Amino acid sequence: MTQAVSSQCLPDILGPHLSVVFCGINPGMLAASTGHHFAGRNNRFWRVVHLAGFTPVQLCPEDDQTFLRYGCGLTTAVSRPTARADQLTSLEIKAAASAFEQKIAHHGPRYVAFLGKMALSAITGKRDIEWGLQAEPFGGVRAWVLPNPSGLNRSFSLDALVVAYRELRIEVASPDEN
Repeated sequence: MTQAVSSQCLPDILGPHLSVVFCGINPGMLAASTGHHFAGRNNRFWRVVHLAGFTPVQLCPEDDQTFLRYGCGLTTAVSRPTARADQLTSLEIKAAASAFEQKIAHHGPRYVAFLGKMALSAITGKRDIEWGLQAEPFGGVRAWVLPNPSGLNRSFSLDALVVAYRELRIEVASPDEN
């Protein structure tokens, strides 16, 4: 069973003219086996994006395609599923970096939101990643770093996650400066 799951790829949920694409580092095992993003029972993503104002109702993983209706997409930097993100090697992330950056450039959302600092740090080689809007774009679009909503991330309470995601929501709602 594990080998079958590990060979599966979680499909991207992407489309044209998106406001933001949320990027997890890689799929969890349950997400990969069900084919739905953020399927883990303890993952707070769907609750957080609702409470932060990205969706008018709380979606469930089975409704992940519905996220497109709200101008939001979903992808991962690395396609290999793991139980925990720290099971990925920096070499795996680096190997996926170019194709991932091209994918973001191709779809051209207004923002790409990295869920956690690990992926952006490994892709860019920069150690000092700050939360929020990044100084440099990624794939030609504005990059934002948010705390990972995984239930394994105990550093951020639900309220702290909502505050961080709401900052992005407010930024996304503001008119383009260009």
